[in-house]
Order: sequence, then C-alpha cells, then structure tokens
Amino acid sequence: MLFARSPKDRFKLDIRIVAAAVIAWVSLSVAGVSAAEMQPLEIVTRSGVHVFTVEVVKTEQERATGLMYRKELAEGRGMLFDFSPEQPVSMWMKNTFIPLDMIFIRSDGRILRIAENTEPHSEKIISSGGLARGVLEVIGGTARKYGIQPGDRVAHPLFGTR
Repeated sequence: MLFARSPKDRFKLDIRIVAAAVIAWVSLSVAGVSAAEMQPLEIVTRSGVHVFTVEVVKTEQERATGLMYRKELAEGRGMLFDFSPEQPVSMWMKNTFIPLDMIFIRSDGRILRIAENTEPHSEKIISSGGLARGVLEVIGGTARKYGIQPGDRVAHPLFGTR
C-alpha cells in the first residue's frame, strides 16, 4: 500500500491513481475488450461435439463493436450475438483485423449459413440468407477445421438447449 506524508503528496498520489485507471479503461475500450459474460457453447457435428468459450453480447454497444479492433482471437473462443427475435441479419467486417467465420443460427439452434474466412476491414454486407436468432463469430477456418456445416446443432441457452 502507498502512503503519502502530506496532503499535497496524497493529492498527487490520488491524481496518479485516477490517471492510471483512466488510461487502463481507455486502452481496454480502444482494444475492443468488453466485460461480456463468457459462457460455454457446443456445436454438434458429424465428427463430434466441439466446445467453445464465447463472449455473449448483451448490449447495443457490444453488438455494434463486436470483435472490431481486436488483433487476435484464440482457438476455441468466439463471440455470440443475440438478434432476438429471429430475423434477417446482416454483418460486416469494418475495423475488424482478423478473418472470421460467421455462423448464422436459427432460433431452434440449427446452423442456417456459414460465411467462412470473411475479409478483414471489408464493408461488404454479409447476410444470414434467412431468419437467424444468433450469430457466432469464431476465428477464420474454424468451420472447415471441425467440419461445421449448415444443419448442425448449436447447444446454448440462447437457443433453448443445454
């Protein structure tokens, strides 16, 4: 613990602590790190069950930012967007530095469509191609690596499964 000997020293110490907290908050915000809740999610494919740890997007700000500005996404990690109620969904890759697989999921947990290896920084619209309740974003190449295909089932409470 830091101790200040005089009121002037305590004030300087308080200013430094506040400044450090502001710098840390701004750094995390710019990096796109959010306090989103981490949850397990499973995808059942012909080759087996594949488990991911996903950030569940809960606010409009989190939805608008998504994985923008992040320089990496670990294998087995992802971000799950809730677009309830089920609806046509459009995404893009603006300000996103890493290629992603976007997995569009129906309300019953079935995969509707997969946009593989989306192009970083692209403003091209990526459509669900039908009604989707959620979108799972994972590192590009994940769907191919695990044999994830339309029709496979996603197990997560968002889809009433698990």
